[in-house]
Amino acid sequence: MRQMFVRRSILTYGLGGAASAALLALTSRRSQAATEFKATLSATTEVPPNSSAGTGSVTASFDPATKQLSLNGTYGGLSGPPTAAHIHGPAEPGKNVGVVFWISDHDTKTHPFPSPFTATLTLTDAQVTDLMTGLYYVNIHTAANPGGELRGQLVKS
Repeated sequence: MRQMFVRRSILTYGLGGAASAALLALTSRRSQAATEFKATLSATTEVPPNSSAGTGSVTASFDPATKQLSLNGTYGGLSGPPTAAHIHGPAEPGKNVGVVFWISDHDTKTHPFPSPFTATLTLTDAQVTDLMTGLYYVNIHTAANPGGELRGQLVKS
């Protein structure tokens, strides 16, 4: 009988330990804190800079469990309605590169880009690395400034 008791103890504690380890792993994965970002949008950080009096800001939260980046932004004082809004990268401040994500609809004449605005984007592992190392910037384009009227680098806040 003693042998059966030992086996029962190992079975009980072994399974309990495995379940606890699995629960701990699941909990720690879900409890990873979101990383917060901000971008101050201005004409002076465009490349090349322009003379727009427009301003704007973006706050963002990255959830590592879902790899989703949630954006909240505003802008005002533009030379005209936005023709597009994007996230560009990977690029350091002062460098221009291609679009990674559209924030606005592709057709802003039919679907104007509002202020305030929100967007939720799902990132790949490589995009997460670029975001975390500060290599993404938000850009709002207008007809008067097709290369971009307002720009701001997304940095950890």
